[in-house]
Amino acid sequence: MRLRVVGRLLQIQRVLVRHGLDDFARATPFYRPLQFLFYLSPWTWFQRRQGTTRGERLRLALIELGPIFVKFGQALSTRRDLLPVDIADELAKLQDRVPPFPGWMARAAIERAYGKPLGAVFSQFDETPLAAASIAQVHVATFGPAPAGARGDAVTLAGREVIVKVLRPGMRDRINRDLEVMHALAELVETYAPETRRLRPRGIISEYEKTILDELDLMREAANASQIGRNFAGSPLLYVPEVYWDFCRIDVMVMERIHGVQISDMQELRARHVDIERLARNGVEIFFTQVFRHNFFHADMHPGNIFVLTDDPRYPRYAAVDFGIVGTLAPRDQHYLAENFLAVFERDYRRVATLHVESGWVPADTRVDEMESAVRTVCEPIFDRPLRDISFGTVLLRLFEISRRFEMQIQPQLILLQKTLLNIEGLGRDLYPDLDIWNTARPVLAEWMADRVSLGSVLKNLRHQIPELVLAASAIPPLVKGSIQRAQDGTLRLPIAAGSLEALQGQLLQANRRRDWVTVASVLLLGGLVWLAVGRSPDWPGWLLVATGTAWLFGTLRR
Repeated sequence: MRLRVVGRLLQIQRVLVRHGLDDFARATPFYRPLQFLFYLSPWTWFQRRQGTTRGERLRLALIELGPIFVKFGQALSTRRDLLPVDIADELAKLQDRVPPFPGWMARAAIERAYGKPLGAVFSQFDETPLAAASIAQVHVATFGPAPAGARGDAVTLAGREVIVKVLRPGMRDRINRDLEVMHALAELVETYAPETRRLRPRGIISEYEKTILDELDLMREAANASQIGRNFAGSPLLYVPEVYWDFCRIDVMVMERIHGVQISDMQELRARHVDIERLARNGVEIFFTQVFRHNFFHADMHPGNIFVLTDDPRYPRYAAVDFGIVGTLAPRDQHYLAENFLAVFERDYRRVATLHVESGWVPADTRVDEMESAVRTVCEPIFDRPLRDISFGTVLLRLFEISRRFEMQIQPQLILLQKTLLNIEGLGRDLYPDLDIWNTARPVLAEWMADRVSLGSVLKNLRHQIPELVLAASAIPPLVKGSIQRAQDGTLRLPIAAGSLEALQGQLLQANRRRDWVTVASVLLLGGLVWLAVGRSPDWPGWLLVATGTAWLFGTLRR
């Protein structure tokens, strides 16, 4: 283990001891191989912090340890059903009350980014931050007057109040150091606790590394905000502040300032007579719309990043900020996830078990009937009940038991989605505990699934894939010609292992069958297109041939 990693582990241990949290650390499995650090350290013998609550000690320790630990605390803070009230209340302060860095440092960073004095861009800049988070902090500013002869945005933006987001100094070095520590701990876990390998700790850390490093590029965050804003353009569900691209850099971002009520301020929302039930339902719809219809979702939806616009309290609108963490899904994962959700909504537990086997999330030899029974045991008690009556802590524990029993592997690519789903569920619990999350989500998902297999969607996908098919077809003749020439010259060589010959024969037979089916499907598809092109009446035989050929072709290619 590198000296830098050992030094950071000692520093972490010292912070935990100073805040009286070393007992908690020693109880976690990943620290067991390192317990000698605690017993040999003099800090364990002498240093103790007294006079503060356990929640406050935990919050202060996470802040001192740095941004990665603060983000961990932010994620925990949304799960009040899993935490004692005092700890949840303290961790909630991490969402927007992390100690700020000095305003003069923010001013200097902005001037370095722009290469000019701050006054040349903003007529006013408040050095006291509006909010401070683990990675960056935001300041309120006002664009200065347009210079003489200016046109376009320079005139339009003059006098407009904006939010300026500035990256914390030294973030990249601190995060790289902590990521190195996390990789080392993950390796220790897999080495000393082989039973945890199915949890794939190193894969999880690698996935998290991509996420956290993306947050350090505010140009990427600005692009994320623009994409989500475009996805919800004109929607009554979600508003995204406008990004001012001319003033965005890697470590500085400028956006429209919005004036809304923080979603955790229930007292103010009720005072404005906001329809809380509608607000809660809209939150669930936004989540499923982002994940399945857009396949691009805000993955850091803790209360500090969500506001409510109350211009019309009967139809409240969400407003999101902080787009540093977003998620997407591969089409295969998106398909299996949607199928799983729908199967759960329909209480088709056998389908849930079958999907887990088909997707490879559990071993291929898993008995479907046994897994079906286990899933039913977990899911059945939580249906037809509002959030207030569901113990998700118990559900999570039971799901973990199922995953361990059936050797289910953690899917690192789904970690962001699972985190976001927990955040949404936590927000829903705080907003409207009587929300029926299943019935709220089912219509959105069912509509997406129906649209996905509609004729219009199939034809649209085919239209996008035709250029690729034509390009691939154009590459076949030169390959065939070259192979024939080498065969005639006696230079064509096919290295085949003797043990693989039988498998190769099977694959060739399958390929021949697949080619035949593709040929038949292509004839049907082209015949239908010709029928429609010549304008024969009636036109339904042409559409039937197109639909049949397309479905046949896609079904064959997916095998």
